[in-house]
Amino acid sequence: MDSDTTVGLEPYEVALLRGGPRAAVTVAVVALHLRGAVEAGRPGTLRKTGAASSATGDAPPHRHPLEKAVRVGLYRPAGIRELLSRAVVRRALARMRAGLAAAGLLRSVMPGPTRAARRHLAALRERHPLPDGPEGLAEETVLLAVALYGDQALTALLPLFTRDSGLIGRDALADEGLFPFGRGSGIGGWISGDEGTAADGDGGSGGGHGYGYGGGGDYGGGGGGGGGSD
Repeated sequence: MDSDTTVGLEPYEVALLRGGPRAAVTVAVVALHLRGAVEAGRPGTLRKTGAASSATGDAPPHRHPLEKAVRVGLYRPAGIRELLSRAVVRRALARMRAGLAAAGLLRSVMPGPTRAARRHLAALRERHPLPDGPEGLAEETVLLAVALYGDQALTALLPLFTRDSGLIGRDALADEGLFPFGRGSGIGGWISGDEGTAADGDGGSGGGHGYGYGGGGDYGGGGGGGGGSD
């Protein structure tokens, strides 16, 4: 694939390619939190706020279909595991996944990122190292860092929200480029990437990683309940 084809990837798509559905939803959660639309609820849970517009104006707080799905999916507070199982979120992920497959970045057989996608992820990491801290960072920089570095970026850039909302830790899914499917999945384990290794594995994790993509059934409209209107 021509590298120019991948230039327009948004952080949610980068995260989906790197770490699977959980990583993509985490980026959407962070985006909404930065705009005041999602906050930590009871320990280990997320909840949407009453904000009907972004903190900077009259525009809605969501700027991407996955963000909208996450906000609708929080019709009642949920931890990251439960949020991932809600039908509106699963449908949004399915549409993203279909688009990436059509672009040649995601395999439909033994789902996972293609070699072209992994090369692009490696290039992005080379150009965008993990920031040392949150000071002075634009929203776009924070989202891309979370997309590329997962839990490392969450801990460095949003430590309090990350802890209180349960995005990482004992009650969350470890974001190391792996995604164990939750309720409704027919996949019992993780599916490895090409040649059994991942060029874009998180630093410090050691060895290659699989990728968290299940079969088409994992993205059906069933399971997890429907969402209310935003």
